[in-house]
Amino acid sequence: MDINSSISMLSHIHSQAADFLISRLKERGLPDFASSHGNILFQLCKNGSMPMGDLARAINRDKSTTTVLVRKLEKEGLVCSESDKEDKRSKILSLTKKGQEYTEVTKSISQELISTFYKGFSEEEKEQFTSYLERINTNFN
Repeated sequence: MDINSSISMLSHIHSQAADFLISRLKERGLPDFASSHGNILFQLCKNGSMPMGDLARAINRDKSTTTVLVRKLEKEGLVCSESDKEDKRSKILSLTKKGQEYTEVTKSISQELISTFYKGFSEEEKEQFTSYLERINTNFN
């Protein structure tokens, strides 16, 4: 394998993972969202309510893009927002009951994705691979 093709391979794997998630969501009759929508739901599930700016940083998007993504999730009834009591210019986002139910379904899909991703890997290989990815990520930060 040509080591210079690593970035291309990562891009291809990213696309395959996104296709995997979209197909599993469709199988379960769930809305067709972009991976960024799923990441928003994941972050809100993990962190509870979050200010829009913190969410934007967590999903690595600018505030205007995050706002557009959140509006779609609000329209679907998965996310709600309210003005920050301390800073009226800021919105605090959280999952609705429907959003919490959605994340329960996506947890099982995520586990299926992770199992597929690491099929045939030992625990040591998984840890080593993750370590390499963290180093690459640090190189770009």
